[in-house]
Amino acid sequence: MSQKNVRNFCIIAHIDHGKSTLSDRLLELTHTVEQRNMKAQLLDQMDLERERGITIKLQPVRMIYKSPLRHINTDSAEPHPGPLLEKERGYEEYILNLIDTPGHVDFGYEVSRSLAAVEGAVLLVDATKGVQAQTLSNLYLAIEQGLEIIPVVNKVDLPNADAPRVKKEIIHVLGCKEEDIFEVSGKTGQGVDKLLEEIVKTVPFPGGDVEKPLRALIFDSKYDTYKGVVAYVRILDGKVKRDDEVTMMAGAADSDVVEVGHFKPDMQKVEELTAGDIGYLATGFKSVEHCRVGDTITLEGFEDKVESLPGYKKVTPMVYASFYPLEGDEYSMMRDALDKLKLNDAAFEFEPESSQALGRGFRCGFLGMLHLEIIQSRLEREFDISPTITTPSVVYEIELKGKPGERIKIYSATEMPDPSTLERIYEPFAKLDIISPASYLGSIMEVMGNTRAQYANTEYIDSERIVLTFNCPLMDVIINLHDDLKSASSGYASMNYALSEYRPYDLVKMDIMVAGEKVDAFSRIVPRESANSEGKKIVEKLKTSIPKQNFLIALQATIGGKVIARESIQAFRKDVTSGLYGGDITRKRKLLEKQKKGKKKMKSIGRVNIPSDAFLSVLKK
Repeated sequence: MSQKNVRNFCIIAHIDHGKSTLSDRLLELTHTVEQRNMKAQLLDQMDLERERGITIKLQPVRMIYKSPLRHINTDSAEPHPGPLLEKERGYEEYILNLIDTPGHVDFGYEVSRSLAAVEGAVLLVDATKGVQAQTLSNLYLAIEQGLEIIPVVNKVDLPNADAPRVKKEIIHVLGCKEEDIFEVSGKTGQGVDKLLEEIVKTVPFPGGDVEKPLRALIFDSKYDTYKGVVAYVRILDGKVKRDDEVTMMAGAADSDVVEVGHFKPDMQKVEELTAGDIGYLATGFKSVEHCRVGDTITLEGFEDKVESLPGYKKVTPMVYASFYPLEGDEYSMMRDALDKLKLNDAAFEFEPESSQALGRGFRCGFLGMLHLEIIQSRLEREFDISPTITTPSVVYEIELKGKPGERIKIYSATEMPDPSTLERIYEPFAKLDIISPASYLGSIMEVMGNTRAQYANTEYIDSERIVLTFNCPLMDVIINLHDDLKSASSGYASMNYALSEYRPYDLVKMDIMVAGEKVDAFSRIVPRESANSEGKKIVEKLKTSIPKQNFLIALQATIGGKVIARESIQAFRKDVTSGLYGGDITRKRKLLEKQKKGKKKMKSIGRVNIPSDAFLSVLKK
C-alpha cells in the first residue's frame, strides 16, 4: 500500500475522559479485532490497568480503514495502485496507526514519546467535565511537536453532558472554529465514523524515503524471554526485515533482527517494515543497556551516513524512595526485575545504595506517588518481590559552612550531614496549575491554605471555570494534594505541576525510633514549624501499622536528641494465672511477677519486625 495511505496519530486527554473506550470503538469500526475477542479497554493489556481503570503504558495498534472514494487524495503526486479496482469496490484502504496514551500527570513522559512517533493527535475532552489540567498539558506538548490536532468532545450521550459549553472552552484554549470540533460517544459509537473520516482527511501522511538507509526511532521497548529486547519503532527512512544487521547509534551495539511486525493489537510478524510504519523490531539483545528509548536504529555500516534523531529530553524524577529486598539473597533478583521495568518505563530510574539497618538496596526515582505505587505493584505481581520501601522524599540541595555557593544534592534524609555543618537547605518548588469550576474556589483555597503554597494568579477560561496558579513546595504537592483537591471539589478540580526552582527554607531532619532503635527508612526532612505535628501523625500511623509483640514497643519521633512525639504499642498479655484453681493470692502474684521479669528481659533483646506496608502508610491519610 502507498505511503500516502498511511496515517499515524494518537489520542490525548486528561485521565478518565474516555481515550481507551474510544480506541475500542475505532478497533470495532475498522474490524481490527473480531467481535468475539472484543472486551472493554482492550488496549489496556496489564491487569493493573484494568483493575485501576487507568492507562499506564502507551499502546500502539494498526488498523485497516476502508474509506468511501470521495476522500481519495487527488493532489498526491503518485497515483494510487489499482484505481479501477478501487472504483469497483467503492472505497479506498488506509492504514491507521493509533497510539493510546495515559492521562495521569505521573505518566506524561509516555505521552511525549507517543507524540514524537506520529503526525496527528485527537484531543479528547469529556462533555461532562470540560477542559482539565492534563488536557492543557498534553495539548501544549502536541503543539510543540507541530502535530495536526483534531478536537473532539466525548461522552455526548450522557444526560449531564454540556457540549456547547465544552466547545467554548476548547475554542478558548485551541483557537479553532466551532465547526472543527467533533461530537462523539466512545460508549455508543455515535460520531466515531465521522471522526475516522476526519483523521484520514486531516492528518498528513508520513514523510520519509524508502530508498534511503534505515533510520528508525525507538519510542518504547519491552523484554521478551524468547526474542530478547523488543523495540517499538517508528520507521522514518528506509526499510528493515528479519536477519538484517542493525546498529543502535547511541547504545553502540550491533545485532541481527530476530523478527519484525505490527501491533494488531497483539504482535503480528510481517516480512518487512518500511518508511512511515509503526511496528516492533525484536533485537535479540539479552541485556537491556543496549536498547534505550529515544535511540536511533540504522543498518550496520551506515552509522556515518545517517543523522541521529534528537530522541527525547531526559526526564527528571520528582520523588525518590529506596527499595530494599526482604532477604539479602534477593538483591540480584531485584536488580534484574528493576532493569526490566526500566526498559518498559523510561521515566523510572534506579541506582544501588546500602543502609546500615536495611542492607543493600536501590535508590529509585519516580515522577510521582502513583508512579511509585505502580512500580511497587508491578514488582509484586510480575516478579513476586515485596520490597521494604523507605519514606518517599524529594531532592534537596544543601550548602555547607565555609563553602558558599557550592550546593550538594541529597536524595534522602539519611544523607543529611550534622546540623552544625549546615549553612542552609534549599527545597524544590513547583509551578502548580489547578483547573476547577469557580463555585469550588473557597474550598480549594482552604485546601491550599493547609500547605505552604503561595498564590500567584487566577485566570478565567469562561464564566464558570478558572485556572488557579500557585508556587508550592514539591513535597506538599506529591503528598495527598491530588486527593484533597478531588475531595474539596467533588471530583471536578484537576491539577498539573512542573518543577520551577529551588528556594532556601528552614528544614530539619526528623528520626523515628522503634523500641529504642532508629529506623533509617522512616527518617524524613520536614519544615521546622510543622515538625511536632508531623512527628505526632507518623507515630500515630505506625501505632496502627506495626503489629503487637510480646513486649511493649515505644514509638518516638526525635529531632537531634529531643523527643517531640511518642506513642506506645501495648504488649500481648498471656493469662499465666489461668491454671490456678484456688489458694492464696500470693501464688497469683508470684506468677505475674515472673511474667513481668520475662517481658523485661525480652524487651531488652527483642527486635521489632516492621511490615513493608507500614513504610508507605506513613505518607497516606
